[in-house]
Amino acid sequence: MTLTDDQSPPAPPIRLVDLRTARAVHGEAVDRIAALLTLGDPLADAVVAELASLGAEGRSALEQGLAEGLAAVEEPPAAVGALLGDLEQRPAWTVDGDLADGDRATQAIPPPWDVVAFAAVSMTHVYASPAIARLLAGTGELTAGASAARRLAATGAWRSAAVLPGGLERGAPGYVATVRVRLMHARVRAQALRDGWDVQQWGVPINQADLARTWLAFTILPFRCLSDVVGIGLSAAEERHLYRYWRHIGRLLGLDDSVIAPIDGHDEAARLLDLLDMTTGRPDDNSRALTEALFAVTSHALAQNPDPALSPAAWRDVLGATARASLGDELADGLGIPAGAADDFLPLIAHGQAAARRIQLANPEEAEKARQRHIAIRAERSASGH
Repeated sequence: MTLTDDQSPPAPPIRLVDLRTARAVHGEAVDRIAALLTLGDPLADAVVAELASLGAEGRSALEQGLAEGLAAVEEPPAAVGALLGDLEQRPAWTVDGDLADGDRATQAIPPPWDVVAFAAVSMTHVYASPAIARLLAGTGELTAGASAARRLAATGAWRSAAVLPGGLERGAPGYVATVRVRLMHARVRAQALRDGWDVQQWGVPINQADLARTWLAFTILPFRCLSDVVGIGLSAAEERHLYRYWRHIGRLLGLDDSVIAPIDGHDEAARLLDLLDMTTGRPDDNSRALTEALFAVTSHALAQNPDPALSPAAWRDVLGATARASLGDELADGLGIPAGAADDFLPLIAHGQAAARRIQLANPEEAEKARQRHIAIRAERSASGH
């Protein structure tokens, strides 16, 4: 967003808390977050509006452009052309080979611990924001059993497609799926505004700051948990590659380059995460309802995996213990996550996983074999929609 000399910054949304404390720590970055709360995704919003008027013709042009590129579309509609052109730009921070490799850091994480970290820490941290939780709960799709299972499975399938080797190449399943998620966000944003969403209170629905919070749920949050709680750490090269790769995903999702380009590793990500957490209110009833549905769906899904063979109740304890160890007791209490019997079990898990990871890092051939096994599992998840 660019302000002219005769404009004043918009008033910060009421949802922001503890601004004085946040400014003492983060300075002018607080004002940047306040501005990001007022910004949506103009390119995607314009496409959604254009498709509503053009119908099948516009959708056909969009689908052809996603599959084959902008150059293949003869006389594309204006908004569709603008979006496709932006998607196909090559950012300055691009490194040759990154897209061909896929997300090597995520590929290195063994099932089921990738699912545990993502559910127990990533999703719950997103849900902890009252504004995000309000919007998600309002759709009714993530708080009821069957619909929550479908939506969470769809998110898992998208993530699997996006991190596979070549998954973000133009026309690849991860590329197409990520842009579709972006356009879904635009449709939800438009519907929320039509339904009377209070922008002064909550900011623009699915705004740039909330997208940044979600982006951190795929980068620092799960990997800090995996390192500190489960015992699976990243090498320095894996960490750098993780952030480069997720910058590509962030761009496809509509996250502004100015938010993600400066983040090269966990240190920079931690500062943004701390700023967002300091200015976000406590979890509310919507947060707790989303977390309850998430834990119910995920614990039953994990129980279908024979390695290790645990009951849904046992997996629920593992999820709760992982969330508490990573997010802290105060946030876990706010999310309605009880202390469970697995609290003393996690150190044993961490010891074994850390030993296995050390062996892999010391033996590149074994690490690559493990990565290929994990890639095959994620490819199956992506193909099956789970």
